[in-house]
Amino acid sequence: MWGNMMAHMGNYGWGHMLFGGLMMVLFWGTVIALAVFLVRGLVRGRDNAISHQRPTALELLQERYARGEIDQQEYEQRKRDLMH
Repeated sequence: MWGNMMAHMGNYGWGHMLFGGLMMVLFWGTVIALAVFLVRGLVRGRDNAISHQRPTALELLQERYARGEIDQQEYEQRKRDLMH
């Protein structure tokens, strides 16, 4: 029995077993890498969308001036304060 198994292994050699193991490691490594890139892309996309939704302080100041909530003198003063 063992003689037949060893003879069978001798015909194919250890190369086939090593190649199969290597292919399995490469396959799972690729699956994991793709999952990581997908998650990172989704997180970056969400962060960029959130940052584009929030107006900057200068934009808020411009909106207040446009609505007439503040006068030109206050607008100019606050703008200078924001720039420094």
